[in-house]
Amino acid sequence: MELSQLQYFQAMARVRHFTKAAEECNVSQSALSRSIAKLEDELGTPLFVRHARSAELTAAGEHFLYHVDRVLRELVAAKKELAGGKTEDGGVVNLSFFHSFGGYLLPMLLAEFHAQHPEIRIKLNQHNSKFLMRQIARGKTDLCLCSTMTTAENIAWMYLWSEELFVAVPKDHPLAARQSVTLRDIEAESLITLKPNYSLRTLVDQSFELADSHPQIVFEGDDVNTLASLVAAKLGVSIIPNIPGIEHLGIVYLPISFPVCKRAVGLAWNRAKPLSPAALTFQQFVLAHFAT
Repeated sequence: MELSQLQYFQAMARVRHFTKAAEECNVSQSALSRSIAKLEDELGTPLFVRHARSAELTAAGEHFLYHVDRVLRELVAAKKELAGGKTEDGGVVNLSFFHSFGGYLLPMLLAEFHAQHPEIRIKLNQHNSKFLMRQIARGKTDLCLCSTMTTAENIAWMYLWSEELFVAVPKDHPLAARQSVTLRDIEAESLITLKPNYSLRTLVDQSFELADSHPQIVFEGDDVNTLASLVAAKLGVSIIPNIPGIEHLGIVYLPISFPVCKRAVGLAWNRAKPLSPAALTFQQFVLAHFAT
């Protein structure tokens, strides 16, 4: 099946006249007729009911036209995206990410990407899980580093790695010398955690429910580093990733033996919105980075 066949078919379906369709496509009527006949043979069904001076779409033709219109629209959109991406500075990538990634993961990743593609600029946006999901669904951002997003129909998500969560306690806490803990071990502790609109909070709540443990929440915040600082101030304990660079706060990270506390992290994008050349370059860089 050739692109010209689809274009001839679309023109014929629109004007319903072989001579006019041939003129519109700048080909002879016989060439257009042969092309459509060949297309019908390949599909195994007639697409038109032919009359002396005109033609009408069959039911199969109407169904096929719907898909042909979509294919040709996507080709036009792809050409525009590629043409728009050919800028002197290489283009811009709109990248969104969770709060907890900003302190250690993202700077390392962006430094490596910039070394390879200095002509591409990255525009960053940091927010909570629900807001990022809306951005992806509405096409307001190109790519998003986040946990699994399953509620939006057009969101694609590719797994990158699993991030382990720990019980963070002050260094002089009675549990600090333990090799590991369960979530039942901290049921009597004051819990410092994220607000409910964060996916990490959802995972923490589910883990406590599985362990049948119900600690008292004394603070709900927006940033993992804030939670760590409050743990260091001996205001409670928290369930957070082990973030490099904040060990000086005097925090001990205890592995959780039950239940297993890990969150899958991946890269998300909107399948209904074609990625620009710059965004596609960054997407492939991230996938290759974590694959190795």
